Amino acid sequence: MSASVRRREFITLLGVAAAWPLAVRAQQPVPVVGFLNPASPTELASRVTAFREGLRQVGYVEGQNVVIEYRWAGGESRRLPDLAADLVRRRVAVIAATGSTGAVVRMATSQIPIVFTMGADPVETGLVASFNRPGGNVTGITLFSGPIVSKRIGLLRDIVPGANLIAVLVDPSIRTSALELKIANEAIRTLGWQVRVLKATGAGDLDAAFEPVARERPDALLVTSNPVFESRRDQIVALAARYAVPAIYAYREYPATGGLMSYGASITDAYRQAGMYTGRVLKGERPADMPILLPTKFEFVINMETVKTLGLTIPPGLLASADEVIE
Repeated sequence: MSASVRRREFITLLGVAAAWPLAVRAQQPVPVVGFLNPASPTELASRVTAFREGLRQVGYVEGQNVVIEYRWAGGESRRLPDLAADLVRRRVAVIAATGSTGAVVRMATSQIPIVFTMGADPVETGLVASFNRPGGNVTGITLFSGPIVSKRIGLLRDIVPGANLIAVLVDPSIRTSALELKIANEAIRTLGWQVRVLKATGAGDLDAAFEPVARERPDALLVTSNPVFESRRDQIVALAARYAVPAIYAYREYPATGGLMSYGASITDAYRQAGMYTGRVLKGERPADMPILLPTKFEFVINMETVKTLGLTIPPGLLASADEVIE
């Protein structure tokens, strides 16, 4: 065999060797991420955008190198176990258990990695072993909604200084709501105020839950953080407006819809972090070794049009401390 023939064969083999990894990579399946939430996509569009942004920051773009299977409960929490089981049957690579659905997903699988967003303490609820080393197949982001409740009560005191009766809207079936109610009770009673608990265990209970407001005329309203409430925030804001009760909420979407004000951790930033953690799991990191993330960004938002409608006066110092004022 001549030298030129051997050289051509060697070059051909090099070409095959170079092309082989590309062909293998082309045949590798695109990973599928499961996304579970108790609400519906229309109400949480900004959060989904933030989740995708987090994925993009670690190299994953939906429709290019990752697929997202969305499952929405539409405000009906009873549907969550079936939706979680469906994602498990789908054998997705990771489940993003958003809107405090981590416990539901954990009951559905101990094998598929889970990245949660939740308001409660994940250690206290038994979801993870510790903040630094969660253990098992679960990690995520906690917003620590409970401890922030006292701050919200303080803001109500600042804008309704002569208050006596405070209503608190809760969903007794949601552990985060129960925790927030406990903390709210302590903070309200410290101020010498009375508490009226409004209970709604689903979206269909909201109108009935507000009926005592018409009779008792509370001076202010605290709406606890709850994915089901968030899926009906327009209805809740409208009910607060109907009874002309000053209300404070957990997230900026409420004042953006016409609610009076909100204070809490940035929920969109939490979803962005969840997207990044999901991407890191796709790259091979183990949830058991990924520390639970805490909020780093908080938002105080005031809707000035609602302030004027309610005939309130916001102290200048309080107004100056707002992160956003909606005119």
